[in-house]
Amino acid sequence: MADKRNERPAHPLAQRRPQQGKRPLPPGEQFFTPGATGLRKEVERRSAAPLVFLFQLPRWIAPVALVVLLLVGFAVPSFWGGLAVLPVLGFVGWLAYMSWPSLGVRGRLLRVVLITFLILLAADRFGAF
Repeated sequence: MADKRNERPAHPLAQRRPQQGKRPLPPGEQFFTPGATGLRKEVERRSAAPLVFLFQLPRWIAPVALVVLLLVGFAVPSFWGGLAVLPVLGFVGWLAYMSWPSLGVRGRLLRVVLITFLILLAADRFGAF
């Protein structure tokens, strides 16, 4: 069995290619959730390229962009503040969905609370309250 595993070619996204100035992908064979079907399988398949792209960016870009957008959402009490919160909500929701199978109860609860907070913040900025 181990011999067949070594003979089987790696998934194209798991193959390492030398790239100048970019971080190599982390080691591991499992890029997708084992046994995933339906919507999860499709979302993971479509998310593979954006995740690799985000991994190749400098580590500080995504957090800084999200913090700036969230600060704009807090500071601007109008429609524009709500628009600034929407990309943060989408990104956090996407990452929460992607990591959901590997989380424990506390991790899932934290993500639900964070997404609820962002939804309420956006709703407030759009004038729902």
